[in-house]
Amino acid sequence: MKRAGIPILAVATLLSAAFADTGEKERKRISESGQVLKEILATPDKGISSNLLAKAKCVIVLPSVKKAGFGIGASYGRGVMTCRTGEGASATWSDPVMMALEGGSVGFQIGAQATDFVILVMNDKGAKAILQSKVKLGGDASIAAGPVGRTAEASTSANMQAEMLSYSRSQGVFAGVSLAGSTLRSDDSANQDLYRKKVSAEAILQGKDVTPPAEAKALTAPLKEQAQSAAQ
Repeated sequence: MKRAGIPILAVATLLSAAFADTGEKERKRISESGQVLKEILATPDKGISSNLLAKAKCVIVLPSVKKAGFGIGASYGRGVMTCRTGEGASATWSDPVMMALEGGSVGFQIGAQATDFVILVMNDKGAKAILQSKVKLGGDASIAAGPVGRTAEASTSANMQAEMLSYSRSQGVFAGVSLAGSTLRSDDSANQDLYRKKVSAEAILQGKDVTPPAEAKALTAPLKEQAQSAAQ
């Protein structure tokens, strides 16, 4: 009986590994990120300024980031990024790049189990920093808490010059939050699972020989709708 159980266990292990490489987890991550973005953009009076969003080069969404069990405020989360490939209402957005957020104190709400984060990359310098193997927020790239509201502008000198603006949503509360001290990087293994081959973040953003999953529309549709609405 014991010998018979060994091959069954081996098969189960192989099936589990094969399932992990299908990209299903990554597609789910894209769908969840798109839902977070849709909900936030649906409440512009208490959400992200449409003016700032129109200027953003890239948008990063990290849904349900959890507080780690070590360190004070340490975090570990997975999300997705898309970057603008056009301007105004005609703007198109790149295929999704899997991203990872690690470390640092990110201002979790007291008692919160998980927090959604949105990061706007505001200029080319910030976008280039993201393509590095790992970028330290507040060090390699400047980041500031984003202003909230339909007509909010980056009024402080820190926000005006920041390469990235960051926001959090926890227990229904949406606010600007500093992610300085955390690190952000391309989640290369997840990108490989999603696109079924080894591919760099830069190649994905340029649309080089990759086929986006159907779930990508869930992420880009809210951005396109917001741009069209703002242009009217």
